Amino acid sequence: MGIEGVGARVARKEDKRFITGAGRYVDDMVVPGMKHAAFVRSPHAHAQIKKIDVKKAQDMPGVIGVLTGKELKADGIGNIICGWMIHSKDGSPMKMGAWSPLAFDRVRYVGDAVVIVVAETKGQARDAAEAVEITYKELKAVVDASRAMDKGAPQIHPEADNNLIFDWDIGNADDTAAAFEKAAHVVKMDIINNRLVPNAMEPRAALGHYDKAEDHYTCWTTSQNPHVARLVMSAFYNVAPENKLRVIAPDVGGGFGSKIYIYPEEIVCLWASKKTGVPVKWVADRTESFLTDAHGRDHHTHAEMAFDKDHKILGLKVETKANLGAYMSLFSSATPTYLYATLLSGQYNIPAIHANVKAIYTNTAPVDAYRGAGRPEATFVMERMMETAARQFGVSPAELRRKNFVTSFPHQTPVIMCYDAGDYAASLDAAMKASDYAGFAKRKAAAAKKGLLRGIGMSCYIEACGIAPSAAVGSLGAGVGLWESAEVRVNAVGTIEVLTGSHSHGQGHETTFAQLVNERFGVPLDSVSIVHGDTDKVQMGMGTYGSRSGAVGMSAIVKALDKVEAKAKKIAAHLLEADESDIVIENGALKVAGTDKNVPWFQMALAAYTAHNLPGGMEPGLKETAFYDPSNFTFPAGCYICEVEVDPETGMTKIVQFVAADDFGNIINPMIVEGQVHGGLAQGIGQALLEGAHYDNSGQLLTASYMDYTMPRAGDLPSFKVSTSNTPCPGNPLGIKGCGEAGAIGSPPAVINAITDAIGSNDLAMPATPSTVWAAIRATKH
Repeated sequence: MGIEGVGARVARKEDKRFITGAGRYVDDMVVPGMKHAAFVRSPHAHAQIKKIDVKKAQDMPGVIGVLTGKELKADGIGNIICGWMIHSKDGSPMKMGAWSPLAFDRVRYVGDAVVIVVAETKGQARDAAEAVEITYKELKAVVDASRAMDKGAPQIHPEADNNLIFDWDIGNADDTAAAFEKAAHVVKMDIINNRLVPNAMEPRAALGHYDKAEDHYTCWTTSQNPHVARLVMSAFYNVAPENKLRVIAPDVGGGFGSKIYIYPEEIVCLWASKKTGVPVKWVADRTESFLTDAHGRDHHTHAEMAFDKDHKILGLKVETKANLGAYMSLFSSATPTYLYATLLSGQYNIPAIHANVKAIYTNTAPVDAYRGAGRPEATFVMERMMETAARQFGVSPAELRRKNFVTSFPHQTPVIMCYDAGDYAASLDAAMKASDYAGFAKRKAAAAKKGLLRGIGMSCYIEACGIAPSAAVGSLGAGVGLWESAEVRVNAVGTIEVLTGSHSHGQGHETTFAQLVNERFGVPLDSVSIVHGDTDKVQMGMGTYGSRSGAVGMSAIVKALDKVEAKAKKIAAHLLEADESDIVIENGALKVAGTDKNVPWFQMALAAYTAHNLPGGMEPGLKETAFYDPSNFTFPAGCYICEVEVDPETGMTKIVQFVAADDFGNIINPMIVEGQVHGGLAQGIGQALLEGAHYDNSGQLLTASYMDYTMPRAGDLPSFKVSTSNTPCPGNPLGIKGCGEAGAIGSPPAVINAITDAIGSNDLAMPATPSTVWAAIRATKH
């Protein structure tokens, strides 16, 4: 390990520009002649559009264009699609209702875009948007997934009877039924995973520019995967041919999954630029973000777990209703199916599992993958069940888990996944030691003397990330392969550019990717540039989500580095008149092993480009490209332990200790990994204690601002104790598993398990606000 190489705690290169205010975001982009857009959005959750009158708006100062969905359709712009096909258990395909980027006949949630106004200034655009007159015929709305399937519920899309998108299952129902027949104990629970609003620091934004002279479009957008955005906008939405469309995602202030998707605004701004003849910029305000960013979670689940007399798990039955909102977003169908149900084995050896998932339309914002994407929902089910079972059996929650851990690898679960490597007991032991689990009783007694209820809760999570082999996901319905690409360019002076299809929006790629190059070639980090986020600069790639940038993106870089190294050694061997097999790379030089003969890295690079003295038949230059398709998912796992104190008079909960013990495989930069865990824990604790999106029965979002939707702040969180163990992933060349989502996956059940332990009631829904906890305490006394 070098001082800047793999394993070093190197400060992030990109932070200098961020903390000095020099980051460049979409809102910073200015194009000559650029104008501003505002969207007219539906105030109703469900209504027919009877008439749109834009005349008053068109005549207002500064207005350049007012455009509607009928014009958009007339120009052949396609509907927004879901990119993962799911079939119901009867073999029928999912029922994907039409989602026009601008609604022209019906609106289906509050915030549905209907009209775009383009004007000289943002203020003029907003004023004119208020002057657009739309006549609606309001229809009945439904916001609850269970009620949406009731007889007489409003029909949201004609394609989906009873608003049912698909009725899907996985596992073996007969084997699971047989397991329950021989069970000595059965634990049953109804579990709600509350709806969340992503709330990235930077709201979504788009700048569309049509260049008439070149017949070419450029879109600056807050995207986690610009190449997929370009592919989908060209192939499905007919915005422009792929070779006529450039998508640029500059610095992006957080995504958490909500910026994977292609939203109406990017499409409409590009189209509007051509229609009006000016570049068109739109930046969401925070209320627009609350209304229209893809929400997360929103599962209602009934689960049953069968145990034998010795408390070994025999089987698991899960029935989940997933609220997907008013339309199917890009990954929405995969989230409650292949990203959720395939993880219902948890860390446990469960012989038989059967899960049924019903995905349902409602008159709410579309729901899609949000940090963890299905894995937090699966973990919450499993870890609430395990804690509840331990309480019912009167046994240690830790020992019940330990008794049922998978201990032999590879391990094939009944729900597709094959776990390749792990040591779940190691994480459990590390967490128990760090939390002084054995000393909890003393701390509980001390809290009681102060009139406080103290509780401890555990969560042993596993996730599948580095989303995996293209052939495998294709067979399961994915619309694209999930490989990644890299190009490594060694310049004539020895500096190096790495062009990656992964996208960094807070993960620290400019540092960790450069550390990989430093480890291999000894080139200083400042001599390594990471280029990403621009479809005209970077070869096709699949973007960043699902903790894939390390396991998949960096593996592609490793393959490209292998090729560069092989050619560099050939050149050095020729220059040094040595055998290629004797060349080693150390401290920025290529050396003949066992001698003092060497050629500096930059001199070798210069030789590659001057081409005066190269091996016979060798092409000049030093640039290599690689594509990497993973052989399997990666499986990070860990154990989290939360300790709380609850004031029984107010229901106020204080987290007094939180311990995270994770296994991420090999780690490139421990400091960045710790930061990822801290951020994930903050989001998971936010879900458990504070956050929840709520609609009234008419479909109005009641939590559409920070006045009503509570985000975690520093005072809500303790200092975390984090540690890692390491069972390297055998499926990629770096042994990496991924760390970006773990904190958000493992923490909610740990928090709720701790609170329910404190108050002596198992009936507690997220978010566990003071009023919710207070009511649960009162309910236990009656």
